[in-house]
Amino acid sequence: MAGEALNTISGTTAFNPSLGEATLYAFGMCGLRRTQLTAQHLFDARTAANLVLSDWANDQPNLWTVDLQTIAAPTFQQGVSTYSVPASTILILDAYLTVSSGGAAPIDLYMFPISRTEWAAFPDKTSQGRPTVYWFDRLIAPTVTLWQPPSNASWIFNYYRVRQMDDAELANGGTIEIPYYFLKAFVTALAAELAPLYAPERAIALEAKAEKVWMKARNRNRESVPLYITPGLTSYHRIR
Repeated sequence: MAGEALNTISGTTAFNPSLGEATLYAFGMCGLRRTQLTAQHLFDARTAANLVLSDWANDQPNLWTVDLQTIAAPTFQQGVSTYSVPASTILILDAYLTVSSGGAAPIDLYMFPISRTEWAAFPDKTSQGRPTVYWFDRLIAPTVTLWQPPSNASWIFNYYRVRQMDDAELANGGTIEIPYYFLKAFVTALAAELAPLYAPERAIALEAKAEKVWMKARNRNRESVPLYITPGLTSYHRIR
C-alpha cells in the first residue's frame, strides 16, 4: 500500500447509525449475536430505547432539544393569564415579554419563574398590568400562567423550553434524535436497559459503564460561558 493512502482520511462527518444498528451493537454488548435475535428482541429494544430517552429527559437540560416558543395575538389576549403550551414541553428555561408602545421599537423584558405556592399567595390575580413573572404548571396538558394579567394584547410572551425528544423507531432505518457526542452513551444505556432481560449476569457491569459514559457526555452538554454570582444586598439591613 502506498504511503499516501495511509494518510487518507474520509473527509466526512456523517456517522449517524440507525436505531437498528445501535440495537444490534447493544445486544452484542449483552453477549447476543445478530443471528440469535428474534422479533421479540427487537420489540423489547424499541421499548427500551424510548425508556432510555424518557430517563434522559429527567437529566436537564438536553441542549439539542431547546427551542423558542412564542404566544402572540390572537392567542395572547388582554386580561387572560393562563395559556396552553405544547404537551411535549418538559421544562421552561427562560422567558421574556416583548413589549412596544407609542410606535417605539419593541424591547424584551426578562420574566422570572414562580412556584404554585407563590402564585397562590398573590392576593390580586385579576388587576391587569405588565406581566413580570410566570408559573409553569406541569400537567399532562401543561399551561403557563402570567402575573399580572396582560393589559395589552399586542405584547408577545416568549419562552425557551426543553421539549421531548422524538420517538425512537426501528422502521425505515430511523435514527435517534441525539447529537454525535451522545451516541456511545445511548448505545451503552440501551445495552444496560436490555441486560436484565437478556444478560442479567452483565447487568451490573453494563449499568456502571452506562453511567460513566453518560457522565462524560453530559459534562460536554453545556454552554461554555462564565458564571457570575452576585449577592442581593438590597434587602439587608443592620439591626442596632
